[in-house]
Amino acid sequence: FWEGRLTGYKSFRTKIFDKFPRTGLPETFESIEDYDNFVKLLVKTNCIDNAKKIWWDLRVHPFFNTVEFRICDIPLTVSETIAIAALFQGVCAKIYKLRQMNLNFIQYSRALINENKWRASRYGIDGHLIDFGKQEEVNTRVLLYELLDFIDDVVPPLGSRMAINFVKEMIEKGTGADRQLQVYKSSQNLVSVVDYIRDQFLVGL
Repeated sequence: FWEGRLTGYKSFRTKIFDKFPRTGLPETFESIEDYDNFVKLLVKTNCIDNAKKIWWDLRVHPFFNTVEFRICDIPLTVSETIAIAALFQGVCAKIYKLRQMNLNFIQYSRALINENKWRASRYGIDGHLIDFGKQEEVNTRVLLYELLDFIDDVVPPLGSRMAINFVKEMIEKGTGADRQLQVYKSSQNLVSVVDYIRDQFLVGL
């Protein structure tokens, strides 16, 4: 929803952010030094005063030694937020493990990834994403299960099995956006949706 209207998107916040500079998918940098030089250039030319003004979907955190995932719209519950964080942690751990084993992985262009980002924001997990390796559309839920399989070997040492298992529940039962839309469909009342959001926030804790 946006300004009291049904947008037809599962995540309209991504569309709002597209209007601002230094948002969306980041560029590819060959090294942290290349990224630092990029930031220094923006600061020197008065585009930004510090790296916090870079609002990409994924960025190096400007003050903490970590990578910050900013892609998600606001998850409905704390449990869903923890599950998504565990999924991202697992992806990072898996990529790091592959790097340690000197194994490479395909990096697709920003333009191609943007195609999937739009599909995700429009249809959520009910749509189809493009499997660029196969060069075909694939059910989003199928690809999510493939992602869970991809990170499965790094989950035990991370101690995140319970949170990762909750991702499967989200895949089967739908996202917070899906459930909000169900409430609106039955009530035709945004106040009921807000009440539902409030009541769901701590469910399961």
